[in-house]
Amino acid sequence: MTLSPPPAEWIGKNDLPQDFVLIHGMVMAPSFWRTYSPDVVRRARSAAYALPGHHPWKLSEPGQAITPEAVAAAYAEAIRRDFGGRPVTLIGHSTGGFVSLLIARHYPELVKSIVLIGAFACGRFEGQERLPAKLLRVPRVGPFLFRQFFQRWISTSEQFRWGSIECVFDKGCPWQNERAVAAMEEVRLQLQQARPEDIAACIRFMSATTLVHDLAEIRRPVLNIVGAEDAIVPSAHQLRVSKLLPQVQTVLLRNCGHLPMVEHQTMTAGIISAFVDGMATIEEKRQRQISAPAGKASVDLFRLMGLGLRRTEQSVSGRVQTAQQTIFHPGSGEGPNEYYPHRHSNSASHRRAAELGLQPRLGLRSVGGSGPCTAHPHHSDVDGSNLT
Repeated sequence: MTLSPPPAEWIGKNDLPQDFVLIHGMVMAPSFWRTYSPDVVRRARSAAYALPGHHPWKLSEPGQAITPEAVAAAYAEAIRRDFGGRPVTLIGHSTGGFVSLLIARHYPELVKSIVLIGAFACGRFEGQERLPAKLLRVPRVGPFLFRQFFQRWISTSEQFRWGSIECVFDKGCPWQNERAVAAMEEVRLQLQQARPEDIAACIRFMSATTLVHDLAEIRRPVLNIVGAEDAIVPSAHQLRVSKLLPQVQTVLLRNCGHLPMVEHQTMTAGIISAFVDGMATIEEKRQRQISAPAGKASVDLFRLMGLGLRRTEQSVSGRVQTAQQTIFHPGSGEGPNEYYPHRHSNSASHRRAAELGLQPRLGLRSVGGSGPCTAHPHHSDVDGSNLT
């Protein structure tokens, strides 16, 4: 069964030659990006799309079966509708990152680059499912139990925020300020407008899909932002995704959980801006090579246009490391760059590194697994009480 394309919630409608599509995580909403999208996104033409079954993208029939091909086709139709078929930069958080990889696999002509935040490539690890996914697998009464669980979780602001607290590593981070509280309340209100059957259908689609064997075929530049303390999608799996992608830059944020854009908003925004600026520089060089036969004047013109574009698109805060300050290095993506927001002598990230048999700051190249969905033994699937 086909899916209608998702409606767009516009985050930016400027005419700069940069196009962005933002896709949120499971049991979230497009409104989340109004608060937590980077400035470089706001200053461009940027649309936020919901996940299938999430408000305002209702399924044609309550709880209808969803296939990966139908999901990719629906997003492709939306990109053609909203961006005239121009390739876009996809920014996906958690399940939104999973879907971004799916789009790039099926419709590479519509994708310029990809930014993954707390993302994964395999929707289900047998024996490691979270409660909502397990409920849906219970014969006969499963859907009823899931509905009760989901509706209770979103019934009050306190219940919703308490059920989501595992997403952040530092419980005293900006997750607790008025801005975050207001953003999450808007998400809760949008979730109340979704049908539980549709959310369940999205969970089933995700749980039944793996892209691990397809990652080598995704030939688009990827930025993978990983929270070292992510309790929802363990960093070991996220680093394995980087290892399998052909063109990837990986940034590992220490003392950070599943929501880097909340826990370290300024740094995360600066990293994304630097990546986008790097893509613009590559495009500028390509244009200079194409224009070389036309003479030096044409080459200089393209160079000046490129420099002007980058100045218009972004301004990196003084607190943010720029691309020239070693956030990014060329390579296979197996050796992530690390950022320490603040150090602890016996931090959880160091303990986790010890559990993995790694050095706290070195040796991360060996992270991986033997199976198609192998990751850290503490990997967790989607949970209605956690944002994925």
